[in-house]
Amino acid sequence: MIFLDAPVGSGFSYAKNWEGYNISDTSSVAEIYEFLRKWLLVHPKFLSNTLYVMGDSYSGITVPMGYVLGNPLTSAHADFNARIPFAHLKTLISDELYESTKKDCNGEYIAVDPSNAACVDDLKVYTECTEQIRSSHVLEPTCQLLSPKPRPRVSKWDPDTLIEDSVDLLRSITHLPEPGRWCRAYNYLYSYIWANDKTVQKALHIREGSINEWVRCNESLVYTYDIKSSLSYHQNLIQKGYEVLIYSGDHDMVIPYIATHAWIESLNLTIAHDWRPWFVDGQVAGFTMQYTSKKYCLTFATVKARISN
Repeated sequence: MIFLDAPVGSGFSYAKNWEGYNISDTSSVAEIYEFLRKWLLVHPKFLSNTLYVMGDSYSGITVPMGYVLGNPLTSAHADFNARIPFAHLKTLISDELYESTKKDCNGEYIAVDPSNAACVDDLKVYTECTEQIRSSHVLEPTCQLLSPKPRPRVSKWDPDTLIEDSVDLLRSITHLPEPGRWCRAYNYLYSYIWANDKTVQKALHIREGSINEWVRCNESLVYTYDIKSSLSYHQNLIQKGYEVLIYSGDHDMVIPYIATHAWIESLNLTIAHDWRPWFVDGQVAGFTMQYTSKKYCLTFATVKARISN
């Protein structure tokens, strides 16, 4: 199994010149493909192995080439537009607000006409109801960050909403909350300690001096979002006869499972196995459906309480 730090500049990956950090969706895909080809040439004994590519969250834009995807971003507009229906489904907003917003905004919650005062007012109330909710897992507590300007939680397309709460503000152990006031992002502190340990970097064969500091989310990258939707890639890959697994956390509001299920349904595949529970140790762990088209097989699964990052 290969864990690849991509795009360049994330994790321990680096470029030899500044131009190498000017990247986009399409250039990142090309670089990943080039890496895999070169790696297989160096390790030919793996050429006969079946290759599965897996991505999570934003990788839903760049991965679909024979694949496993977790909480995948597919179309920013469609995925994020599903947040309000999801919020209603999880009783985060009232029936009255949901119906009013749906009517006043005509089901369009992203590209909102600023002159539509009724829609703007509805979305303001929606934001007030949900801005203190941890969007990647609506049942978990939000993190009390040290930042004087916390990132706003707004209902619009913004790639930053896919990034977990910044942990560079949590590096000092002395600032962690008292026991009993747990927040998931506090756990990420340990990844900073581990990944920046020199003995760990030596064990991972990280080239000395290639990066100054490992960070979980490198927000300084010059990145161009040039793929607006990956749905057409999924449609084209039906003819390839791949086996596909797509899973979504059922309490993730960043990329709601209802949006993922909707675009899968739009592929017009044949239902091989209808909605049913799947189990781990005798307990329901989520629900799943399976779709087929000739040799192509797509399994969609929800995962109880799974988060997007």
